[in-house]
Amino acid sequence: MVWLNKLKNAGQWTALYLWLISGTVIVTINASWLYWLNAIGQRLAATVNLSLGQLMTNYYQLLAYLNFPWVPRLVMNDFTDSAGALRHFADVKSLFMLADVVFIVTSVIVFFFYRQLKRRQQLWRFVLPMQTALWVPPLVTVIMAINFDQFFVWFHELLFSNSDWLFDPLLDRIIIVLPESFFAQCFGLAFILIEGAFWVHLMLGKQALKQLKS
Repeated sequence: MVWLNKLKNAGQWTALYLWLISGTVIVTINASWLYWLNAIGQRLAATVNLSLGQLMTNYYQLLAYLNFPWVPRLVMNDFTDSAGALRHFADVKSLFMLADVVFIVTSVIVFFFYRQLKRRQQLWRFVLPMQTALWVPPLVTVIMAINFDQFFVWFHELLFSNSDWLFDPLLDRIIIVLPESFFAQCFGLAFILIEGAFWVHLMLGKQALKQLKS
């Protein structure tokens, strides 16, 4: 049936985009090297009277809680958090778990989608969708660059239904070593990764198109 084929096709392309986005999220949130560079460059450890090693240990404990479902409670050696902060980190953990599930599920769909396109010699179909998608990260980057503070607020209001993300440095010292500039760099890294993924798929499509014409 025509409508069923159209629905299947829409689902496959949606799965591909979700796969790329969730993969980008997973890579970005686990880029501990980026935090390490910020910790050194901004001397974050000194702001809370810790050594660099101690700070990174706490950061890895935070990442372990956010990433692993078998870590049920957030426990860091040198930071204790308020009830609101703990609720926020629990909300973030749920989003991270959702990204993992989306990536795993869409990986299966994308595998068979790739195989179908390759078998039918239709990898050229990547060209138009990826040419369109390539405009999205630069557009978001411009919006973010104009006023990152406002963008940061919008981002949190979109993802979270409460204001627990507004940490009080007196109660939650962890926010002192998680500066806004670090999150801005995380967004930048994510945009570079997703833009690169779109570009790779575009090149695959163009190469396939060239082979068909030759």
